[in-house]
Amino acid sequence: MRIRVFVGLALGWLVAVGSASRGATFYVSKLGADGDGRSWASAFRSLQRALDAVPDGGGHRVVIRPDTYTEANLSPAKMGAPGAYNELIGDFDGRLGSGATGWVVVDSGDPEKGFKSWDWWGSIRASDKHWPVGNNRETFSSIIWDRWKLRRLYFTGGDAGLFWDLTNRSGEGFTVVVEDCVGIGRAFGGGVVYPTVRPGEPSVFRRCYFLALDWVGDTAAVLVGGTEKTMPDHPHVVFEDCTLVHCDNAVALSYASECARTRLVGCRLVVLNFTQPEMGGKSTGILCTQGHKATGRLHVDLEDCTVAGYALTTPGEDGKALTWSARGSNRAYVQFKQTLPPEFERAGSWPTELFASMAPPAMGKEMSAGFTSIRPALVKLPFAQAKAMENTPFVFHGRPLQVLNRRDDTLSNKDGYKASMYLYLLDLTTGEELGRFGEGHSFANAVVDGDQLHVFASEGTDRDWFQSLYRFTTRDLKTWERRPAISKDGEEHLFNASVCRDESGFVMAYESNLPVQFCFKFARSNDLKTWEKLPGLVFSGVDREYSACPVLRYFAPYYYVIYLHTATAGSKGYVSFMARSKDLNDWELSPFNPILEAGPGEGINNSDVDLFEWEGRTYLTYATGDQQTWGAVRSAMYDGPMAEFYSRHFPIGLPTVKVNARTRAVESR
Repeated sequence: MRIRVFVGLALGWLVAVGSASRGATFYVSKLGADGDGRSWASAFRSLQRALDAVPDGGGHRVVIRPDTYTEANLSPAKMGAPGAYNELIGDFDGRLGSGATGWVVVDSGDPEKGFKSWDWWGSIRASDKHWPVGNNRETFSSIIWDRWKLRRLYFTGGDAGLFWDLTNRSGEGFTVVVEDCVGIGRAFGGGVVYPTVRPGEPSVFRRCYFLALDWVGDTAAVLVGGTEKTMPDHPHVVFEDCTLVHCDNAVALSYASECARTRLVGCRLVVLNFTQPEMGGKSTGILCTQGHKATGRLHVDLEDCTVAGYALTTPGEDGKALTWSARGSNRAYVQFKQTLPPEFERAGSWPTELFASMAPPAMGKEMSAGFTSIRPALVKLPFAQAKAMENTPFVFHGRPLQVLNRRDDTLSNKDGYKASMYLYLLDLTTGEELGRFGEGHSFANAVVDGDQLHVFASEGTDRDWFQSLYRFTTRDLKTWERRPAISKDGEEHLFNASVCRDESGFVMAYESNLPVQFCFKFARSNDLKTWEKLPGLVFSGVDREYSACPVLRYFAPYYYVIYLHTATAGSKGYVSFMARSKDLNDWELSPFNPILEAGPGEGINNSDVDLFEWEGRTYLTYATGDQQTWGAVRSAMYDGPMAEFYSRHFPIGLPTVKVNARTRAVESR
């Protein structure tokens, strides 16, 4: 992006914020040798053995080959740590090297006799010797799972699926994060009881499916409970883009709970009990507070949810224990005589799509469209690099680094402007500046190829704006070789560039001021040295509109680009859009555009995005400012791999706008 004053830069971008430390990785596979678990060949054959091997300190991972594991009452040896969660991950798509795809099914049933309900017998270990029956010979608290993250796992066959009971450690802080999982149980599909709130660090369930099979007593699709005597200001647990299915209620407050608070965003709640009270039947409601006479015991914050059942809340005096808030669009399909609060839109017609989500995801299949229709969460991290703009974070020889440029735009169109420009490197772990190069160039972009680092940048001038693109190459971060890369055509000026690898070599998207100010074009290379422009391809959005600062990545079969767009309706300035294409000709825009827009303290600009993957998470750098006098580089994190970050911006079933980069024809599907 062209902007005026950028001199100086604050050191240090803390990559480790919000990420796990570099811990040990253990593997689980029925094909493993049951050795030390440190490779697929020596993998443990049971989950419990791997959980027992996890050391202290946090930041460790257990990766599991898709298969069915008949195990119950799982418990790790150690908790995670603040900012360094341990992880239990199913290799659902084979990206982690297991050689298989599909669900990791954890079946807590009896392998010969079937479903095992024996209070308390489930996937997650919890018991209390004061409970009178079943498997309760000793007391054990699920708090040992504190600060663990679970992904791509299917828990079933026992009293509960993904459910944590703190038992004798109730009243302490506790957090789990569960993503893209299935939890099925007799009493509960999922839930957490009885922590105290950790402000800013609740338990979170994302894109999960929960089903409970029992309808008598303290049962629910998800059960929640807290220990505070008054309602906390923050939630104990958050559910995002989840499906909750149950015979009699979807979310219930545990009988033994004091005050509990939960938040549901983009969730689907389906209750099957439509029994008529006139015929002697009763329903405990979609949101259940049965057994609680005191008012204000359960608070539910609802946002963009769809619910179905005979009644929204528990009838009679027990219903007074529930309070709620509602944001966005919340719809309810209930019996025609039931009243609804004004915050809910009544669904008069049968909600076909909602009831289609009732079945759990099939073996070996991706989550259904309903599991992916919520906007991927990008967390903006609370720090900035002052007076900075174009940059690329990357990993070179195992080190997270960053290339940036510096120039004094107050000298634009004056003598000395070109002399103010240079490129430089930062070590993102230490904040140390590693060296400067590329004097007289700007708009830095980096790509790593084996043991070589390549940096592309535009040559500046004092009075004629920016010219052609050049490539700087190094092996030792000290000695640099400069060669031409892309030459401008005629009166054209070139700015940002971005390079990625595909099956045929390398592809570059490069920014130009012609024929649209601004747009981007494409070129190919087999070796990063010699580039061939792809004639006739000009990406200029829907209608020859401002499309600047491209960053290009490839995950087969798609090329993805994030680029800068002028203000859209409801935004206060320049925003970042995402598009994808299989051939660089035909593109579709993400239905979640803009994916980044200025927030408090960020001026009118979120531009110049670049990104890299580090320890299983995706980090974006982006520029803020007012497009005139100030700017800074900030960062945001997606808590997952980059390929997932991109694919989730194009959920199945949501319409997209299509654009042809050759003809600029537009249609909507």
